[in-house]
Order: sequence, then C-alpha cells, then structure tokens
Amino acid sequence: MNSHDKQEILGYIEKFSGIFNDMMGEVTERIVKQQIHADLNPFQEDLSSRVAEFNTKVHVDPKKFVEQQLEFLEKQQQLWQNASRAMLGEQFVPIVSSAGDDKRFQDGDWDGNPAFAYIKQAYLLNAEYMNKLVDALDFEDKKIKEQVRFYTRQFINSLAPTNYVLTNPEVCREILATQGENLARGIDNFMRDLKNSPNEAFKITQVDIDAFTLGENLATTKGKVVFQNALIQLLQYEPKQPEVYQRPLLFFPPFINKYYILDLDQQKSMVQWLLEQGYTVFMVSWVNPDEQHRDITFSDYLFKGVIESLDAVESITGAKDINTVGYCIGGTLLAMAQAYLTAKGEKRIHSMSLFTTLLDFSEPGEVGNYVSRQLLPMVEQSIASKGYFDGRILALSFSLLRENNLFWSFFIDNYLKGKDPTPFDILYWNSDSTNVPGKAFLYYLNNMYLENNLVKPGAINVAGIPIDITEIDIPTYCLTAQADHIVLWQSAYKGAKKIGSNVSSKKPSDILRFVMTESGHVAGVVNPPSKGKYPYWVNENLPETHEQWLAGAQQQAGSWWSDWHQWLQTKSGEKVKAMPELGNKQYPPRGDAPGSYVRRRLEASEAKNAD
Repeated sequence: MNSHDKQEILGYIEKFSGIFNDMMGEVTERIVKQQIHADLNPFQEDLSSRVAEFNTKVHVDPKKFVEQQLEFLEKQQQLWQNASRAMLGEQFVPIVSSAGDDKRFQDGDWDGNPAFAYIKQAYLLNAEYMNKLVDALDFEDKKIKEQVRFYTRQFINSLAPTNYVLTNPEVCREILATQGENLARGIDNFMRDLKNSPNEAFKITQVDIDAFTLGENLATTKGKVVFQNALIQLLQYEPKQPEVYQRPLLFFPPFINKYYILDLDQQKSMVQWLLEQGYTVFMVSWVNPDEQHRDITFSDYLFKGVIESLDAVESITGAKDINTVGYCIGGTLLAMAQAYLTAKGEKRIHSMSLFTTLLDFSEPGEVGNYVSRQLLPMVEQSIASKGYFDGRILALSFSLLRENNLFWSFFIDNYLKGKDPTPFDILYWNSDSTNVPGKAFLYYLNNMYLENNLVKPGAINVAGIPIDITEIDIPTYCLTAQADHIVLWQSAYKGAKKIGSNVSSKKPSDILRFVMTESGHVAGVVNPPSKGKYPYWVNENLPETHEQWLAGAQQQAGSWWSDWHQWLQTKSGEKVKAMPELGNKQYPPRGDAPGSYVRRRLEASEAKNAD
C-alpha cells in the first residue's frame, strides 16, 4: 500500500469517521444493555457493598501475577524489536499465534505487511495477557469466574483490529476498489438494522431475508392446520406412502424458535424424510407472542401446547398413545408433560425423543452467564413494560456465544465492507426471532436455570400435582451434539440419566438410549442421511459419568437419523393404510401448512409477511 493509497483511504474515512464512531458506540451500548437488560439504577444504593463483597470473594495469586507481568513486558519488548527489523526489510517473526480455528486473520497482509503484522501481534499479545490475568484470579464462586472469563472474552473480541476500518487490510482495499462506496452502503445497512432492533439490543442482519418465503422455498411440506388455539397451530402432513406406521409422531419444537428448522428445503427437511419412511407426522407451530399474550404462563405451554395437541392427534388418528419428539426447550417441556401424565397414571405418550435437551441445569454452559439472581430484577423490569421478552434479545444472546462467527464477522461484512448478506436457509431461520411471554420466561429462568427444580422430585407442581422425571418409564431417545454451545452434551447426559432412574422394574438401558452427533445445536440435528455429513456415537450402556459413556462409545458413519429410525420404528406399531384425508369432523382443516402463526416476523421490513 503506497502513500497515495493511504491518503485516499484516510480521505474517505474522514468523510465518514463521525458516523462510524457513532455506529460503534451504539452497537457497544446495545450489547451491554442486552447483557444486563437495564441500567444499574436499582442497585446503585447498594453498589459499594456489592463491590466490597466481590473483593472478599476473589483472591490473586501474587507470584503468578508478577510472573505474567514480567512475561508480558518481555514479549512487548521483543515485539518492538521484531517490528523494527521488519520495517527495515527483514521478515516479521511472530511472537504469539492465533488459535487454529480463528478465521479473522486469514488475509495475507496480516503476516505479509509489517504494519498490519504488528497490529495483529500487539492485539494477540494483549488478549493473551488479559486471559492469563483472569486465570490468576481465584474466585470462591465458580459461576462468577465463568462470567468474568466470558465477559473478558467478549471485551477482547470486540477490540479486535478486524472490527475497525483503519486496522483491517481487507476493508482498506475495499475502500480503494469502491472509492468509498462500501462505507456509504455500510451506513445504510447499519441504519436498516438499527430500525429493526429493540432498544435493549442490536439485531444484525445475517442473511438476505427476501431470498426466502415460507411455503415456497422453506417449510414446503404439504399439510393442513388441523387445530388452533391462542398458543399453537397444529399441522398434520400429507402421507407419502400408501401404508404408514400405526402410531403417529408428534413434534414439539422450541417455542423460542420457529418449527421450520425441521422442515427446511426438500433435501434438509426431517419432516419430508419421516413421511418418506412411512410415519404420520404432526407438528406444533407456536404463536409469536406480543403484548396481548402477557398472561400466558409456562403451564399454558404445557396444557394448551402439549395436552391439547395430544387430544387432537388422538382424535384424528384414533391412536391410544403417541410417539413424541421435543427439541431443545420443547424437549424440556415434553419431559415435564410426561412426568405430569406419569404422576396421573395416564399412558397417552408411548415414547419420547429429546433432541439437544437440558433437564439438569446445574451446568448450563455459557448460556448460564446471562442468568443470575442479581440480574433477575432487571429482566423483570424489562418484561413488565412489554409483557414479553423480546426474541431479538435472545437472538443476540445466542449469537454472542459464538461472537466472532455469528456477530463480528457480519459486522465487518455488512457495515465496513458494505456487502449484502447472502441467502442461507439455516441463518434465515436463526434470524426469524420469536418472543416469549414474560410470565412463562420468568418461570423458566427461576425453576430451571436458578433453582434446577426439574431434577428435584416434587419440586415442580403442575396443576397441583408434584412431578418427578425419575418416575418416567416410557422409551426415551436422547440426542446430543458434540459441539453444542447452547446445550452441552455433558450436561444433557447428566439430565438424561435422571429419566426413569427410580423405576425399579426396568433396567436404565430399557428406558433410555443416548446418542451423540458431531457438530452443534442445529447442524448436528439437521443432518439428513442423503448427505451424512456428520458421524455419531452410540453406547448401549449408560455408565455413571459422561466420560465413561464417551470412552465406551462407538463412532458410526452417516447420519444419526438412521439410528433413530431403527429405534423409532420398533415403537410405532404395524403398518396400516394411510388416512385418505387430513383432520376429522372434530378437527377440520383450517388452512394449508405452514399456517399463519409461523409467518409473523419481528422486523418492520417483514410486515408484508405477517397476516
């Protein structure tokens, strides 16, 4: 890069510098708001005592601290020496290396250009020092240390030189190539996202939302809405085989997301694949709540969601019991419902399959960093004004669990390079945020994340009946994902082991099958056999710990869908003639799938897709 190029870049940046400074400040402020949901006013009176309490619960290892200081100063001196030699024409020798999976510094100038090489090395060196500084702190409360480590990582990654115009070589080249037009487009993109964001968070566009239309190129499986209440629409899909398994299959997807992750395009649709295998499939589509749903409770999700769906499926198919599937929080809800039915002595569910589901919340992973008793009043304050928890805040929260891949990479492309997001169906689904009614959300936080009541026999009451998941005695298939950052597979195993653990008449392996797939929370689940992109692990035994389970597990090639099908078909009865029509007199078809509830998006620009 010659001096003329530098002057030209500086000219364009000077033109837009004020706007970009404001942009970065706005993004940072909203990220902070998202993480605390309100300002600190409710606690300012007690702030000094809280700081004092914090200081008594953290200890510094003086020896380690001094050693880290000396090491940092030595590396800084070495960095200056190497940078000086590089400026004189010698090869730049790196002091510290980025992680092998760090994609931020792949551009050749990060190593080939002495100026950018120094910027990269200085950043990595400071990041290394801050992380080691946290390691030198000894906290009495393990959760506080995890939170400090998490937010330190967020701070470090927000300051990466890739996130700023002058210190990103790719952005500098883009400015020259477009004569600064990329910066103008980036500002337009930012203003669009700012308009579509709630006050408490910042929702960055990850995908071209105009590239997909539900019912046309996503969620295209033919079916009908056969039941509707204030909370759900129940979809029944057209059979694809003349004969089907006798026992129907009913899905409960997470109500913090849309159901169509299970019905993407023709190649990725789990619903399509199950129909082709001869299953009769029903799907719950949750409403996207707003202020009119403020009184909906977690019990409503259980009764109006699970129980009323069971009523409809039983009436339509004539089945006495049903196979069920719960995904993520949908699995948590399903397990609660089954524990309730078990306590009542009702045999309405024949089997349940739980995909990436937490039952034991004692170790919830990084999601737990957002939940604490100190922050709960702030969440309550945010909910009180609306009656619901904004789904865009949840979306940002989950994105910041993988901030470099799911937030800052889009920040760079959208705003610094001025690029338009590309079409990608899974990211489209991921950006299709869903609100959660306030009362239901607070119940979930308190009883699961804060109290971990679901694994405590009798700690949760449903309609006055104490429930106990250790008494569940129906066949259960638990799927986890090795790289899942939302539901850690180790925690999922710990919770799964509770299912039926108090049923003396059956061996644990007669009740539970535990399987782990490669990849993460979504990609690991959406892994059709036609592609078989990720392998999976099985272990017929259920040892005490997850380490023992993994040590004895066998890796299998291909998709876990095939393993599940082999398990599920033994729970589905004989083949019978497929029903000629969908619904029945009591539950007549009300319209075509995918229905109206799933179409409501939260972005103002998507009002055209709402009913």
